[in-house]
Amino acid sequence: MSVAAHYLWWIVALVLIAIEVIMPGYFMLWIGIGAAATGLLVLLLPGLSMLVQAIVFVVLAFVSCAVYWYAVRPALQKGEQDDGRLNRRGEQLIGRRYVLIEAIVNGRGKAKVGDGQWLVSGPDLPAGSTVEVVAVEGATLKVRPA
Repeated sequence: MSVAAHYLWWIVALVLIAIEVIMPGYFMLWIGIGAAATGLLVLLLPGLSMLVQAIVFVVLAFVSCAVYWYAVRPALQKGEQDDGRLNRRGEQLIGRRYVLIEAIVNGRGKAKVGDGQWLVSGPDLPAGSTVEVVAVEGATLKVRPA
């Protein structure tokens, strides 16, 4: 192999990472990292035969994929919080406090939630009172005085 064999491994790494960009899924990225690490090793140890380089590449590709599978992926999944309420906005409001913009009269009123307003039901309270959401019934928040 020529003196610049490490460039071959870096080109392979770039091609694999480019494939990852086109078809995302993490797999090719980590194999590409293995190829880049092989290129670095070949740069540091230029006398390695092509067979040894190929074996080193396979080992590094497996190691980098294992690092992804056992270390990176669990950390990424831990960051994802799926509490089952993603598309049920009303349930996400339970436990939060809001200010009434319309008094609750005969059990009905309105509260300011973010930049909008929601219908609320609960005990009669004057406008400006702070309420806490305790449940959701359809598009109406059930509240209690906070």
